Amino acid sequence: MKKLEKPKSEDALCDLVKNAIGNKQTLKIIGGGTRPIGNAVVADSVINTSAIKGVSIFEPGALTLVANAGTSLEEIQKLLATENQHLPFEPADYRGLLGTKGNSTIGGVVAGGVSGPRRIQVGAMRDTLIGVRFVNGEGVAIKNGGRVMKNVTGYDLVKLMAGSHGTLGILTEVAFKVLPMVEKSNTLLVRGLSDVDATIVMSKALGSPYDIAGAAHTPAQNTKNSHAVTSIRVEGFEKSVAYRLSQLKEIIAQEMGSSIIIDVETNAKKSSDIWKSIRDVTPFHNAKGAVWKISVKPTDGAKVVNALSAIMQVKSLYDWGGGLVWLLVEEDTITNAEIVRKTVGNV
Repeated sequence: MKKLEKPKSEDALCDLVKNAIGNKQTLKIIGGGTRPIGNAVVADSVINTSAIKGVSIFEPGALTLVANAGTSLEEIQKLLATENQHLPFEPADYRGLLGTKGNSTIGGVVAGGVSGPRRIQVGAMRDTLIGVRFVNGEGVAIKNGGRVMKNVTGYDLVKLMAGSHGTLGILTEVAFKVLPMVEKSNTLLVRGLSDVDATIVMSKALGSPYDIAGAAHTPAQNTKNSHAVTSIRVEGFEKSVAYRLSQLKEIIAQEMGSSIIIDVETNAKKSSDIWKSIRDVTPFHNAKGAVWKISVKPTDGAKVVNALSAIMQVKSLYDWGGGLVWLLVEEDTITNAEIVRKTVGNV
C-alpha cells in the first residue's frame, strides 16, 4: 500500500520532496482526487495537497484573489459570490463524467487546465492566472507572477504551470484575476440543425460583433426530445443582450432560412443549467464506452465526427464553437482508439 502524505504547509511539502529525493522514492500528486486521468503513475508515495488550503488575499476592488492550492473550488466560488464576482473561465466539474467524488481544489483546476464554455469569450484558465507558487523537483519553493496582470519578468512559469498536471512542480498557491458577474445571461436556441449547419451558425455568431459568451451544439441523439439544439449565449446589460439577440436571430435566419426554429431562454436558472450541462458533459455521465476530448479547428469538428460515424458507433457534443468535440466511442478497444487518432490527424 502506498504511503499517503498530507502536508499542511509549503515548508512541510518541501521537506517531503527532499526526503523523497534522498531516499530515491517517486511521488504521485493529488488534490481533491476528482480527476484520476492522464498517464498512469507508479509511485512509492502519494502527496495529497488538500490540507494546504485557505484564501490568503481577496481584494474585490482590485478583482484579485490569491488562494492556497488545496482550497476547494466550492469555497472560492462562494467567497467570490459574496461580492458578485466569479472565475470567468467557468471551471468544469467532471466528477459525474469520471465517476468520482470529493471536492475539486483550485490547484487541481490549474494543474488540469480546466476551462468551460466561456473560454471563447474571456480566454482559458491560463489567461486569468496571474501568479503561482510551487515546489520543484528539488524540494525548493518557487514563486512566479504576482497580483497584477503582466507582472512576469523572465520565464513565464505561470502559463507553463497551467495544465501541467503536476509534472513540473507541486502547486502550493495560485493567484487569479476575477471578474464581476454579468447582469443578464440569455441563451439563443436553434432547433434541428445538422452538425455541419450548426458549425456554420456558430461560426456566423462568433464572427459577428455581438460578443458571444458560449457556442455549443448538442446532436439529436443526446437530447431528451431527440431534437438537435444549437446554443448561443449572450451576456451583459439587459438592453444590450436584447439587442444582440435580435440581431443574431436575423443573421441566423438569413443563413438558414426563415423556417428555422429559434427560441430564446431568458430564465436565468434555466439558461445557467443549459451551460452547466454543456460544461460538465452531462449527456455522457454514466455512459458505457470511451470518452474522448478532441480539440480541432471549429470547421473540422463535424468532419471528424462524420468520418468516424461511418466506421463505428459514436455520439458527440460540440463546444467552443465546434473547436472542442466530446466523443463517446461505445466500443472501447485499442483498434478504435487508433482509428480515432488517425481520423483526427487526417481531417
